[in-house]
Amino acid sequence: MNKQNKILILAYSGGLDTSYCVKYLSQQNWEVHAVSINTGGFSDKDLQEMENRAYQLGATSYRCIDAVADYYQKYIRYLIYGNVLRNNTYPLSVSAERMFQAVEIAKMAKKLKATAIAHGSTGAGNDQVRFDLAFNILCPGTQIITPIRDQKLSRKEEVEYLKKYGFEWNAAKAKYSVNQGIWGTSVGGAETLTSHCTLPEQAWQHQLQKTEAESVTLEFFKGELIGINHKKYDHPLEAIKTLQKIAAPFAIGRHIHVGDTIIGIKGRVGFEAAAPMIIIKAHHLLEKHILGKWQAYWKEQLSNWYGMMLHEGQYLDEVMRNIEGFLEDTQQQITGKVFLKLNPYRFDLEGIESVFDKMQLQKGQYGEMNEGWTGADVKGFTKILSNQFSTPINNSSI
Repeated sequence: MNKQNKILILAYSGGLDTSYCVKYLSQQNWEVHAVSINTGGFSDKDLQEMENRAYQLGATSYRCIDAVADYYQKYIRYLIYGNVLRNNTYPLSVSAERMFQAVEIAKMAKKLKATAIAHGSTGAGNDQVRFDLAFNILCPGTQIITPIRDQKLSRKEEVEYLKKYGFEWNAAKAKYSVNQGIWGTSVGGAETLTSHCTLPEQAWQHQLQKTEAESVTLEFFKGELIGINHKKYDHPLEAIKTLQKIAAPFAIGRHIHVGDTIIGIKGRVGFEAAAPMIIIKAHHLLEKHILGKWQAYWKEQLSNWYGMMLHEGQYLDEVMRNIEGFLEDTQQQITGKVFLKLNPYRFDLEGIESVFDKMQLQKGQYGEMNEGWTGADVKGFTKILSNQFSTPINNSSI
């Protein structure tokens, strides 16, 4: 097969792994077309450096697809609707992003009629499954090439390989694997491979800069963030970016997540997601005031399932569209303001204001007074309610 018939699409992030892939695959006589899917983590400077590096390493072409709006519409808003936190901790910063990128890369491979698709995932993580699964479903029969996984390379070996070809890689930069997007940044390093070490301050992308508490008001409309501090935004993405700029200097949203991987081992990774964590918690508080008891219950069950399916690469299953329909329907009255206070390393939710607030619409105040019933009503209610428990079988174990 000559090079003209060896068209390869590489999911290219500009990091160490995919930089290695560009050089290695071009050396294997592949016509490497490096494609980056921008999900909100790249500045114009970053993109220019990525393009320059791709060509220096031997790529035939480079293109960046700005897909942030599509990413929000198809993924992020459902994570907000569902208050999705993996293991009650992680906002799926990379999980959702990788699945979205895999789908977009597969679309590009079909468009360019690629012979093969490549990605830089290792053999010990979730991303390899997400990419492979999307490629197998959307581009059946297309060869999948994974140099880092297949050669079982360490980051040190990758650096040495690039150095051999005259490409120096910053040692400090190679020490940590950083993935940044609009829905958060993940950080992996030697510390996250242990069960007890935390990441050093310099590993985090944002250090503490603000120390004075700051009040913030968020405004939601049908579950989507549309305003901050009484200013409305044309698109929720602009509100998310603004909130990130406000909150990141407080070093809010840092955590180390421990969870079960798709491949059956435990995984540990650091992440910082100031805006996502604040939005999810604020949105959840608003829902507590507005949704009915059983709405909230079933929504929590389905949201947890949805997050697990997305995390494990099952986004293309049709059941996901069914759950998205349910989640969107629950947001019809999730409109109002949430008041919070930002502090170094944390934030406090102070309250909400909404015309749909059931706490203010009900005929009674918890622990204080009742206007919609009498004491006699409660006596009758509890008498009937106790009937189902008033059997010898129920009482025999007490």
